[in-house]
Amino acid sequence: MLPWLMRGSPRALLIRAAVIVALIAFADWRIEGNIPLGFLYLFPMFLVGGVLRRWQIAIVAAVCTSLTEAFDSFEWFPGSGVPRDILIFAAFFCAGLFVYESSRSRQMALDHLRRIEDESKARREAEEQLEVLVESSPAAIFTTDSESKVLLANGAAHRLFAVPPGTLPGRSIRQYLPALNHVPALGSNRQSFRTAMQCKGRREDGEVFLADIWFSTYRTSMGPRLAAMVVDGSEDLRSREELSLHQLLAGSRILVGAVSHEVRNVCGAIAMVHQNLARSGALAQNKDFEALGTLILALEKIAAMDLRQTANQAASVDLNSLLEELRIVVESSLQESGIEARWEVEPEIPAVWADRQSLMQVFLNLVKNSERAMLKQTRRELTVAVKTEKDRILVQFRDTGGGVENPERLFRPFQQGAQATGLGLYLSRAFMRTFRGDLRYEPEPHGSSFVVELSPALPGGKEIYGPADPDSIGGRSRPVPREPQPVAPSRA
Repeated sequence: MLPWLMRGSPRALLIRAAVIVALIAFADWRIEGNIPLGFLYLFPMFLVGGVLRRWQIAIVAAVCTSLTEAFDSFEWFPGSGVPRDILIFAAFFCAGLFVYESSRSRQMALDHLRRIEDESKARREAEEQLEVLVESSPAAIFTTDSESKVLLANGAAHRLFAVPPGTLPGRSIRQYLPALNHVPALGSNRQSFRTAMQCKGRREDGEVFLADIWFSTYRTSMGPRLAAMVVDGSEDLRSREELSLHQLLAGSRILVGAVSHEVRNVCGAIAMVHQNLARSGALAQNKDFEALGTLILALEKIAAMDLRQTANQAASVDLNSLLEELRIVVESSLQESGIEARWEVEPEIPAVWADRQSLMQVFLNLVKNSERAMLKQTRRELTVAVKTEKDRILVQFRDTGGGVENPERLFRPFQQGAQATGLGLYLSRAFMRTFRGDLRYEPEPHGSSFVVELSPALPGGKEIYGPADPDSIGGRSRPVPREPQPVAPSRA
């Protein structure tokens, strides 16, 4: 019966307790004889103990004590009544307080259990999401112990190392990534760390690949652990080397073309002197003179070799994307040099017709030239502005590095006063002219400005103009004087 009485809302419990108190008091009042019924007030105390606070329980206990003493047949005297009332009050109050504390502890246990269940559910969901993320990741992810044995590995790790699915755990990672064996935090008491590295990896079949590894070490109750994410960087390496080779070959053709042009000029002058000597007849029977003529003809043939670019790599290029990549590459270097960079790009710049890698090399050369020119300047500002002008797209590089002494001689190779060979601007203009672009210099009041001209590409990825004129590759189509051409330092 008691469990039934304890059920219900707090209001219902209080009503039941009040009714029981009234019934006990009425029964104690009407029944005659020395039959004490005060102990029955323990039942309503059990009811109110689960819904009232401590001080409220004390009030109800005092009320029940008063009713017990009022309807008790024993005569009350201070000497015996006070200790009896204290004992009765303590019994009623402790009974209610016991139910109060039990109910509170039960509620706290239920709340704690509910939190544990919620945390367990959230943990299971997180583990499921993490498992899906790891298993669906295209990068190889695995963990190892202090002995470099694989504990867990996803499907991409099995594919990367060319092992059957599910067979990688338990194997040593040393046979696939030997460089991880030298991580100092494993097998030692050193602190954990996080870093990245690039090394050679080896698959199960012996194939070698370039591995880019991001890993971290941590400690558990079972010992040190290593978690790593590995991707195959061989394709990026091949693409990078192929692009470097393309740039090297393109620059070499242009450079050799410029040298050949100069050699042809010299050969023409030597051939004319040879012909004049041949007409005089003084050396007509001289074998060395005849051999010299043969060498001149051979040198002319070598200098006349077609060294133009054999392939045109131009295509439609997203200029906004290329400038974002340029900003990522040069921004840290500019900040270290104390140069304030400003990027003024018009919205909705159309795609341009260019060779992406060659255009990036041109932009990098112009930025580096400006950076070197501003090293000794107090005011260091570089502005990269992009705008559309008629049927051309202009990319302007303005700096505060001072002007150029002889602008008309800027784009000529092998200049005195320039760093290295003085081929930077010469090759940059040559690259631009291979895809119908151009590079020119514009003076500024407090610095220099180089403008890169580009042609917009049609929606189909085609150039608006026809192929570039081969004679313009290299930046000129006529001989130039052979005397030394000065140029301002760091501007070649």
